[in-house]
Amino acid sequence: MSRQANRGTESKKMSSELFTLTYGALVTQLCKDYENDEDVNKQLDKMGYNIGVRLIEDFLARSNVGRCHDFRETADVIAKVAFKMYLGITPSITNWSPAGDEFSLILENNPLVDFVQMAVEAKFVQDTLKGDGVTEIRMRFIRRIEDNLPAGEE
Repeated sequence: MSRQANRGTESKKMSSELFTLTYGALVTQLCKDYENDEDVNKQLDKMGYNIGVRLIEDFLARSNVGRCHDFRETADVIAKVAFKMYLGITPSITNWSPAGDEFSLILENNPLVDFVQMAVEAKFVQDTLKGDGVTEIRMRFIRRIEDNLPAGEE
């Protein structure tokens, strides 16, 4: 393997590790700042939404992925391009609902839990922190957010 290719792999791993350490530090600080788990979770939910919006904007700017035509194509792009770009992993897409508006992403390895310890009372449905073999993220289509693209940018 060339040095340049090796540096690219090291850079992605370092970037992923930096992200997970930063996330862990953020959660730790929120736990110190708020007295109960419900308040921590409310803050994480609010922050998660805002970060998600910015990640989508960054992803679209950096990836040159065109507009998805349906939710299945969206799932494919999320799993195969976005997760790979930001976390260095490719989850599998499973458990489609009959209506085609929900699916699960199965993460064999979840880099977000690399530096996390879980309290006994925390509750997860399926997560490697709980001893499960995989982390399962359930996605559901709620609505399309219409954007106003400049003319010629579809």
